[in-house]
Amino acid sequence: MQSANQKSVVESLQTFLAERGLRRTNQREAIIEASTSTKEHFTAERLLVMAREIDPTVSRATVYRTLPLLVESGLLRELELGGESKIYDPNFLDHPTHNHLVCVDCKKIIEFEDVNMELLENCITRRLGFSPANKAVTIEAHCDELRLSGTCRKAE
Repeated sequence: MQSANQKSVVESLQTFLAERGLRRTNQREAIIEASTSTKEHFTAERLLVMAREIDPTVSRATVYRTLPLLVESGLLRELELGGESKIYDPNFLDHPTHNHLVCVDCKKIIEFEDVNMELLENCITRRLGFSPANKAVTIEAHCDELRLSGTCRKAE
């Protein structure tokens, strides 16, 4: 289910597409629906699978052409979390200040928010003579549970 903020962004996406002379196609609509119907991070390939559950005719090429539009329009945020594939984050609309903890053992992505992080980011940028325009923190860490017990409940 979409939040009011997401609905607003989807509406502005439709305007964004129209301003660029891009058509509203069934495939593009399925991709938009798939990307807004999850709170999980996803790759382009995972989005293709989700979109094909809505419309089996969605092509890989259309997914790869549509993703940059979704990012540029503000519907998704593109993350580079150290893997081979880009990851897309649909959750920043509802939680714009969240950060990411990535388990280097199982690759699980955990989102977190902390007022102390925001304070620290602001202090650092101001001390160095900058005003924050965009902030994103990614912490890569080893799973203590895996190290101690040999298994990780967070692994998928």
